[in-house]
Amino acid sequence: MKPILLLENRLIDTRVEQPSASLHDRASQFGDGVYEVIRLYQGTFHLLEPHLARLYRSMEELEIRPAFTKAELIHWLYELVTQNECKEDAIVYLQISRGAQIRNHVYADNLTPIVYAYVAEKERPVTLMQNGIHACIEQDIRWLRCDIKSLNLLPNVLARTNAERKNCQEALLVRGNTVTEGSQSNFFLVKQGTLYTHPANHLILNGIVRQYVCSLASGLGIPVREEMFSIKDVLLAEEAFFTGTTFEILPMTHLDGAAINGGVVGSVTTALQKAFQDSIAVSTMQ
Repeated sequence: MKPILLLENRLIDTRVEQPSASLHDRASQFGDGVYEVIRLYQGTFHLLEPHLARLYRSMEELEIRPAFTKAELIHWLYELVTQNECKEDAIVYLQISRGAQIRNHVYADNLTPIVYAYVAEKERPVTLMQNGIHACIEQDIRWLRCDIKSLNLLPNVLARTNAERKNCQEALLVRGNTVTEGSQSNFFLVKQGTLYTHPANHLILNGIVRQYVCSLASGLGIPVREEMFSIKDVLLAEEAFFTGTTFEILPMTHLDGAAINGGVVGSVTTALQKAFQDSIAVSTMQ
């Protein structure tokens, strides 16, 4: 984690000043807030605008009214990266809580949202992207507004921890007979050369990389269908992969020990990975 962070409208150097937060911040008492994780490649923001668009949508859905403009927020984020002298692959974690209030389930209308952000180094998981990962099935016990990127992540934490205990790198969530997404990712399968992914409704988070992969697929002439599917469909798939900000396009070669298409990374996945890599190269050169 880099030493300079953003708290409210100030950049604080933690080497000379210790930041302080209100004990009554609704983020800590209720998980009452939203967040984004934004990728930096060689210190350059990647897909910043769609991340902020989703952030503002999440705030609107939760009736969080920011006391700053989007232009001000963008300025703070760029200053955060610049003052931390970040030139490597990293992430910016950005959190906005509803504000501070004496504990009450009913939130006041006049609260001032609290902004918090930091930069942390984050290498690309190249080996996992090349070789693929093992995943396990976990029940999707989350609430019914997964489209909001809120701070309420306990079901995701439990699922991802269970996966770790099974020596898996991700959990594939299932609601009833339907596969939704990963514990910290979106999910795609490939069938007869077509990409399938769960519709972007209230049961999944419409990931920024998910959207970007769909656009890359379109550019490569790969059909994309947003349809619900089952575990049986996954096990019979030609290829399968997760998508996310920190690991881009991550092939899933095994599910609960069963190999997907012989346990090898498929050609559609690798084509999309190459297109993603090419886009990074272009963005970092600008």
